[in-house]
Amino acid sequence: MKFSKKSRYGLIALIDLAVNSKYEQVSLNSIADRNKISPQYLEQVFASLRRAGIVRSVKGSQGGYLLSQRADKITVAKILEALEGDYHIERDISSENDDYPEISKTVQKLVVDRVNEAIDEILLNLTLADLEQNYLDDKKYGQHMYYI
Repeated sequence: MKFSKKSRYGLIALIDLAVNSKYEQVSLNSIADRNKISPQYLEQVFASLRRAGIVRSVKGSQGGYLLSQRADKITVAKILEALEGDYHIERDISSENDDYPEISKTVQKLVVDRVNEAIDEILLNLTLADLEQNYLDDKKYGQHMYYI
């Protein structure tokens, strides 16, 4: 299982958008500049996010992007599905032709299914608002936090 650059950049860009679009739309170039992401690559990422209904574009000379709904309504699962498709570990279809299908069923049930359930537990309950708040907390307190 790999967390792609597209997913990482998409999450980074959406956190930036959530933080900076409270009062007006945000241009892709400004997001790209702040986060050192290629604007052309970001256009591809935002095309996927727009098709999934996560962001909406505002046309014109002062155009840009806004979230299509509140950040607390956008789950990380929805974002990753928009950018990558299904994020689960795939089912093993070869088990149907195995001499010992019980072994494959055991691996599927006790490993793959449980990993997918754990991934869902995290990604369906983690929202863009959670990511935004964590970023803001780290930005505000991160440099001055001392642990004993």
